[in-house]
Amino acid sequence: MKRLSITLLLCACLAGCSGFDRGKVAYQRDDSAIAESEYRAAADQGDAIAQFNLGQMYDFGRGVKQDDAEAVSWYRKSAHQGLAVAQSNLGQMYRMGKGVKQDDVEAVAWYRKAADQGNAVAQFNLGNMYTLGRGVKQDDVEAVAWYRNSADQGLAVAQSNLGQMYRIGKGVMQDDVEAVVWYRKAADQGDALAQSDLGRMYATGRGVKQDALEAVAWIRKAAGQGNAAAQFNLGALYDKGEGVEQNFTEAVAWYRKAADQRYASAQYNLGDMYRIGQGVDQNDAEAVAWYRKAADQGYASAQSDLGLMYANGRSVKQDDAEAAAWYRKAADQGYAKAQYLLGQMYDTGRGVKQDDAEAVTWYRKAADQGIEKAKAKIKDLQTNQRIKK
Repeated sequence: MKRLSITLLLCACLAGCSGFDRGKVAYQRDDSAIAESEYRAAADQGDAIAQFNLGQMYDFGRGVKQDDAEAVSWYRKSAHQGLAVAQSNLGQMYRMGKGVKQDDVEAVAWYRKAADQGNAVAQFNLGNMYTLGRGVKQDDVEAVAWYRNSADQGLAVAQSNLGQMYRIGKGVMQDDVEAVVWYRKAADQGDALAQSDLGRMYATGRGVKQDALEAVAWIRKAAGQGNAAAQFNLGALYDKGEGVEQNFTEAVAWYRKAADQRYASAQYNLGDMYRIGQGVDQNDAEAVAWYRKAADQGYASAQSDLGLMYANGRSVKQDDAEAAAWYRKAADQGYAKAQYLLGQMYDTGRGVKQDDAEAVTWYRKAADQGIEKAKAKIKDLQTNQRIKK
């Protein structure tokens, strides 16, 4: 399951400008205390880069006690002198509410100052604000424009996001080939999300010739970096035997890595593996535990199957009312299987008050999504004259 993932970046410390060479050398040899002293001397004389670097030291607690407010103070001094990287980081502090009251409008203002000077990180973050509609009116076209400015400078996360905009057709005409181009640029720089997405493009043959081996190679790179989506997808490839030899034990291992990061799809699949005993010893209690984790995040399949565990009393006390409650959560999201099951509960009066009209309502929703059993149930109710034809 693809997630829209935006990475927020802070610039690396800028060290290495005339006027504070001793601070530069001290910082490079990790002598933060001396670096702080030298940077402060230059910063007090109005050196914008020294002010920025001193802000970074307070931001990250290098050689000084970590202090967001002090970091903001030095970033601001530098930003007011027009240093783009300081403007970008000051925008970040406003966006995150670090050292200042959280203020998206102010964040956008500082991002824009830096972006207009060509700062790639600020351009990316400004695009992000347009994507999310934070501090500005939501505008995908404007987001794409800023992502492109940043991506053209080689910022991997911007390239990845631009690829995503092409893949889903937001702010640009949908174009899988162009999406692959940008994903590859970012993936070649080691961006885990882009590697995962590029792998998915190979797996589905979107924008490239379908190639299961190439899909596995890219997804594995991302999974090795801890990307939860890639870990889940690699588990699914082992589960299905696509691009790799089918191996349920390996599938479980990758599902677990993603599930431990609260990736709902992986939590659900791991629950399934425990329920049916594939790659692990069969264990209903573990299945319920993982279904519940995914269900609590709103994952409809898990909500439905957790309802089934309650309906059947598998490792939990049998409870029709609890089953119906979980079916409803999934059914309200449009999950057809749960709509059918909830219809059954109303049909038979299990866990809810018996109600033919309500049963038909849910059967019809499921039937409209192609659940043949739901169509048959409606016909039975009509045949038995419990509802009108």
